[in-house]
Amino acid sequence: MKSLTPNMAVKNIKETVAYYQQYFGFVLQMAVSEDKASIGPELLKEKEYIWATVVCGEVSLMFQRVDSIKEDVGDFFELLGASATFYIKVDDVNALYESVRNEVEVVKALETTWYGQREFYVRDCNGYVLAFATMESS
Repeated sequence: MKSLTPNMAVKNIKETVAYYQQYFGFVLQMAVSEDKASIGPELLKEKEYIWATVVCGEVSLMFQRVDSIKEDVGDFFELLGASATFYIKVDDVNALYESVRNEVEVVKALETTWYGQREFYVRDCNGYVLAFATMESS
């Protein structure tokens, strides 16, 4: 195995991509328009999208509009969000927390855990829980 990239069901591709770009520095790699005629590294104002992938450092995420993912794999879920958290290691969790804490929904404030991680959790614009963490120096 070489990598894992979650494909997250979302309500709106443009809003989701904008959220991840604005608050966490992700960059759009590719998007597929609703009519599947436009495939490329930008979101055009006049088009709606069914799929996109973003990257930040070594972290990649795919987003697929709910109706599109159900068309691909069936109706295997009822609600957006997940029963898992996405755990993302970052270089400076303190700086990231300060930059987003008043802008996004924080579900667990920044703290140092009993296992030595400095971390916080947010709920994204589709209900997914993301954890951001940095190992504390000894």
